[in-house]
Amino acid sequence: MRHLFAKAMTQFFRAIADTFFAKRYGHRAVVLETVAGVPGMVAGMVLHFTSLRKMKTGYGADIRELLAEAENERMHLMFFIEIAKPNFLERCLVSIAQVIFSIFYLILYLLDRRLAHTMIAYFEEEAVHSYSEYLGLVESGVIENVPAPLLAIDYYGMSNEAKLADLIKFVRADEQHHSEVNHRYAAGSSIK
Repeated sequence: MRHLFAKAMTQFFRAIADTFFAKRYGHRAVVLETVAGVPGMVAGMVLHFTSLRKMKTGYGADIRELLAEAENERMHLMFFIEIAKPNFLERCLVSIAQVIFSIFYLILYLLDRRLAHTMIAYFEEEAVHSYSEYLGLVESGVIENVPAPLLAIDYYGMSNEAKLADLIKFVRADEQHHSEVNHRYAAGSSIK
């Protein structure tokens, strides 16, 4: 049941992204990364408060890992903002999506942490798929392989000649890692 709900929610959010951004992958990445920065922050915050309330130190590694995931997703957003340059309306849409998803995810996380992590693991798998499509379009010349933003070059330690395709490969690898981490948490490994 947990997996069915998580997959249904993933398809629901995918349909929303498809409706608004279709094949505009740079703009799609902006929206996805804005929402993707929420789960790690929410989960890390909940565990932080759980640790304080229970007066136990055993949550530290999980808190750090989840907050690092949130920070990594925030950096992805910063990279794609430089590439897509969202307009005012798109920025408003992103803000609304972030608020709605934050409330939804907080409630879900408080009700069933394992379900919340399962859903995010599937979200991250969907992100890997989306970035693979994006990469295919860049490598085939359908989307221009523009220079990678300096922020991304510095963050990943790429060469100064790095291009969008190089950036997408790094981001896609991050998303794959986040999927694995969330599957581990969903399986009940750590996070009490």
